[in-house]
Amino acid sequence: MKKRWILAGIAAIAIAITACTNKKEVVKTDAQKFKEEYESINGTKREKDGKEIRTIEIAENNPMVYATAEQIAKMMDDKETFAVYFGFKDCPWCRSMVTTLIECANELKLTKIYYVDVKEIRDTLEVKDGEIVTSVEGSEGYYQLLAKLDNVLSDYALKDVDGNPVDTNEKRIYAPNVVVVKNGEALELTDGISDKQTDAYGELSDDMITDMQAKIVNALGLIVSEPGCSVEKGC
Repeated sequence: MKKRWILAGIAAIAIAITACTNKKEVVKTDAQKFKEEYESINGTKREKDGKEIRTIEIAENNPMVYATAEQIAKMMDDKETFAVYFGFKDCPWCRSMVTTLIECANELKLTKIYYVDVKEIRDTLEVKDGEIVTSVEGSEGYYQLLAKLDNVLSDYALKDVDGNPVDTNEKRIYAPNVVVVKNGEALELTDGISDKQTDAYGELSDDMITDMQAKIVNALGLIVSEPGCSVEKGC
């Protein structure tokens, strides 16, 4: 009887080893991860304001490559040329332009756009009793990027209790921000949003989309291999 139990145990181990060997681990690409991340909240309610999140469809062949702030800073130190998109999945303005960003990149045959989720790495400044205080500290990598992208970033805009602008003496990476870097230097920044769009959750008209395309192509065209790029003819 004891021998049977031993044989049965050996057989079970052998089956388990075979099953583990035959089981293929599915490794998702960054393109797949990005598509699933942004589509996963389609039609849900945004916790911040309770509004319905825009439903979007991300192309399977999107060029998004996940990166950290520290990696982008290192790429700039290494004098690389690239485009980076700063945003986060439930940002309503990001969801207004990200599909157009991807379409334009694909048309221009730009195979990589680095993606940095800025939601949790940015600092938060507030005005309290007339003083500017940091209520949330940013990450080390975020502060590195503030310094390296200083020439293209907008000021961190704050207002006091009376609605008057307050000088924070700091820049900010807003969402969305698409930054074009050439040979380690920040050349251009665009939010990719049409000036005609006033509601982050509103329906996008053809004119708005055309405006977005022009903004994005003008920026991305600075780093593609050939001059004179356009959405119609590519590069």
